[in-house]
Amino acid sequence: MKKKLGVIGGMGPEATSYFFEELVAHTQADRDQDHIDTIILNHATLPDRTHAILSGDIEELLHAFIKDAQLLEELGVDNIAIPCNTSHYLYDATQKELTIPIIHMVRKTIEYALNHFKNVRKIGILATNGTIQSEVYHRECEALGIEAVAPSEANQKEIMSLIYDDIKKGQPGDYRKFQKAYNDLIEAGSDVVILACTELSVFKKTNKIYDNCLDAMDVLVKESIIRSNGIYQ
Repeated sequence: MKKKLGVIGGMGPEATSYFFEELVAHTQADRDQDHIDTIILNHATLPDRTHAILSGDIEELLHAFIKDAQLLEELGVDNIAIPCNTSHYLYDATQKELTIPIIHMVRKTIEYALNHFKNVRKIGILATNGTIQSEVYHRECEALGIEAVAPSEANQKEIMSLIYDDIKKGQPGDYRKFQKAYNDLIEAGSDVVILACTELSVFKKTNKIYDNCLDAMDVLVKESIIRSNGIYQ
């Protein structure tokens, strides 16, 4: 019997839309009834995650986040997926208010990297300033005995511009910004580079990325299907 999936979305809306598209595309199904019952809360007016983390003013965001998660629980979902890497800074505080599990996108992505790439010692992180400075990926890497690497300050600005000036504004994205940050991480010794922002997942739709890049969104899609008792294809 399939389980019902809840999604806290809107961070951003296009990334949430892409998550659902991928959920449908990768669920093995011959009819409507083979797909996963999904409740998507596209809460686009949530405060900006990076701003909240960097300013230290997270109370409004956390309160809204917990309310969203509790609403989904009340609606009968069995698991919650959050297609936003930065928001996992709030994971522990939100999870303790629930009796159902939130899929830990960050942890599952690091585990996937270790299981599917050889001799991983360093993982490069392409993400928002909020994700980098909150060290959500760094902590998960450290717990598993590997090192997380962030771009230089100059190239982190390129990634932030790609995310906020391009993708969030509906633009296709300047590939040169991605290339600079990617090269930086490879030169720093990264064995795998994680697309650790769902706007970069959207960027990947129309841009070729390298074989040693891992999209956290892809990992979340697969885990969501498996936990919902669907068949991943």
